[in-house]
Amino acid sequence: MTVALMWEAKAAPGRGAQLLEWARAHELPYAPLRRELLRAPQDRVLVITWWDAPYEADLPELPPPPPDLLARPPHRWRFESLAAQ
Repeated sequence: MTVALMWEAKAAPGRGAQLLEWARAHELPYAPLRRELLRAPQDRVLVITWWDAPYEADLPELPPPPPDLLARPPHRWRFESLAAQ
């Protein structure tokens, strides 16, 4: 089974570049199958990682960034991949 973990945060005003760099530089304890880093307007940063693991598996996730980088706490979601198209 493939599980996707999504982590999304909104940067504090004027801190978008620093939040993006923090997410880019943060290493996980071990590598996922795939990792994507995305950005969106309003200084939002999204990290998606894919894992070959059961849905309930204990998987490494990004921790909260330094509070001064954030406009609000990060959101986290977990999804099960059903099929690639």
